[in-house]
Amino acid sequence: MSTATMEAPEVKAEKKAETCGLGMKDAPPAPQLVVTERAALEVKRHIADMESRGELPPGDKLYLRVRIQGGGCSGFQNKLDLDAKFDEKTDHKFEAHGVEVVVDKRSMLYLAGATVDFHDDLNKRGFTVSNPQAKGTCGCGSSYSM
Repeated sequence: MSTATMEAPEVKAEKKAETCGLGMKDAPPAPQLVVTERAALEVKRHIADMESRGELPPGDKLYLRVRIQGGGCSGFQNKLDLDAKFDEKTDHKFEAHGVEVVVDKRSMLYLAGATVDFHDDLNKRGFTVSNPQAKGTCGCGSSYSM
């Protein structure tokens, strides 16, 4: 299984990377959000279905929007949507296996290290967001606390 990741925002030019004694740059920053190939393929399938039904004119662009919102019994819920809007000032954008992914900057603070995946097996079908920052989840697993 391959994954695509969003790198942490680059350090401004005036803050150059420090070097170690051998003259090598420090390790790159950890990825902020991982989208698996299975998840990207399912998003592409949904978009193609919308185009075939005439719900999306050919050539129009949809982004996979990943966000969190308050709610549920534990405090936070993940939301995945297909969205035609991207705001350069408030959103991060990256590509994952041919799908453009958009995450608002506030949600990115909570989604650092999270993985978006898609499951299609006997016990589970649908998208999941695994977040290593979650401290606890509710009984059904649809919300979590941080």
